[in-house]
Amino acid sequence: MSAALPIAAAPPAPRDPDFLMLPERLAAFQPSRVSCSRALMAQAITERWRIATRRFDIGADSAGTAVYEIATPGGTFSFVAFSNAPRQAGRTGRIIGRTWDMTGALVEGVADERVIETTRQELPKLYAGRATPGTLIWCRSNRSMRVFDATVEALAAGRQPEAALIAQSCYLMRNTGLDGNGTFGTRSFLALEEGHALRHPFAAQMLAAYMMREFAADLANHLAALRAPSAVALSPEVRRFLGIGNGSALGLILFINNHPRLIDAWIGAREAAIAAARALPFAAGDARLDHFEKLIRRAAQFRREDRMVYDAFAPSALIAEELEATAALVAALREKGSDAAYPLDALAQEVGARFHPETEETLLSLMIELVPAEADRLARDMIVSEEMEVRPTMSAGALRAILQREYAWALAWDLGAPGAYAQIWYKSATAEEPRRGPKAEAPPGTFNLGLDVPGLVQALDAALAARDPAEPVARLLLARPDLRQITARVQSLAGLRYHQPRVNIMANDFVPAHMVRLMNVALHGVDKTRDYLARNLRGVLFHGAPVAAELAGGADPDWFYPPEPGA
Repeated sequence: MSAALPIAAAPPAPRDPDFLMLPERLAAFQPSRVSCSRALMAQAITERWRIATRRFDIGADSAGTAVYEIATPGGTFSFVAFSNAPRQAGRTGRIIGRTWDMTGALVEGVADERVIETTRQELPKLYAGRATPGTLIWCRSNRSMRVFDATVEALAAGRQPEAALIAQSCYLMRNTGLDGNGTFGTRSFLALEEGHALRHPFAAQMLAAYMMREFAADLANHLAALRAPSAVALSPEVRRFLGIGNGSALGLILFINNHPRLIDAWIGAREAAIAAARALPFAAGDARLDHFEKLIRRAAQFRREDRMVYDAFAPSALIAEELEATAALVAALREKGSDAAYPLDALAQEVGARFHPETEETLLSLMIELVPAEADRLARDMIVSEEMEVRPTMSAGALRAILQREYAWALAWDLGAPGAYAQIWYKSATAEEPRRGPKAEAPPGTFNLGLDVPGLVQALDAALAARDPAEPVARLLLARPDLRQITARVQSLAGLRYHQPRVNIMANDFVPAHMVRLMNVALHGVDKTRDYLARNLRGVLFHGAPVAAELAGGADPDWFYPPEPGA
């Protein structure tokens, strides 16, 4: 009898949602090649987009107009920026603001004077305005006044701004609004045709944010030159370091509730890319490991130089130290090889067991750089519809089986515990923004904007338990129309793994910053997300990204995690 063959190790698979969808784990996710801003940059670098300044008519008072043209294989776009003289009255980062240092629009094709002038008149009206046909995004931004003014002053004096100063914020302007996908009459994302350059989630918003970043640097150079003939321009190193600021708050949690298929598609793409990287074969001396080690050490330096103070998240000094230790593990793997069937999977397991989740997720995000083609394909393959439909002929027993199989976490949640329903979600009458506050202080009849997934699932399960399992769902909904929303949601999302964080957003112990950070950092690709009051986050997009002039010539694909200028 011949000896039995050894059983081959199973290849690494995407991680279990019961582990991955916990709020603390989601908050630990880091920017990666499938994050929206980084995916856009990977596309722009690969396709060598050409960005030209067609007009820059701005006076010393900062008032005027700039027009840029972006040429891509998937279409030409115009970015129109209206610059305003800074003033304090009405200045706020909230949607109720009526004073901005810049307003702009991303438009398909070459913007003619009619488009420019119509946009100039309509954009300041916001909800009372109407975008021109072919408009993808309306946007707004304000200066970081101290850093912007100090930068212009330094350039006018013939020197670069101090690294310590710009590293405090890492941007000259901060985004205060990116509106698209049908808002104000902008073009809907799902209406974009096959082959359109921006036909993947948030691509249009990210391009508008990138152009705001480019405009901010151009404006600083321009104002310095007007102030002094001997002025210098921002150096390429400093200009790359300066991204565009981005602030976010509770509205992103409602976005997660309303876009479960997109959340599932994005997390699923990230997990698929990570699994592909963990399955790569490696032997001692593999040059790819040398590059991988350099990326990890670059991330460690980035965290070591991070000047932000985090309240709800790990200090960067800790993550920097652990990343250095991780880089040493990669160096040992390169030198000695490994007996493991999947060396990077073994490495990831060791790092996960020894170090902070943010260190582990940084490692996994950087692993994605080892499978760039697969990651880029996944990042552009997330076109989903969020329509939810009831399937009335499904049996009550089949629906309850979905609940038992996919919502065990929600069924097990103790909603009778103290504080489980202590909070309510509402819209601020003064700021027009989502808010969360004590339910006991809310006026009677206040409409709760939050989605109570655990409570709705438990109510649906209790109602189904009292019905004949063979009975169609339609009969239940005739008796209980209040359960129609959760029924449509459960039926429509059946089989998806990553659509729902395991949270009760009504509870006292829910930390909103965890979910806001998932959107800001992991999905959008924001760096240095400082948290305030456990709910508001402020960070920087395109931190270290190539400047517009570099894209056509073939920019550095490893632009992320930039060192401080002069470091």
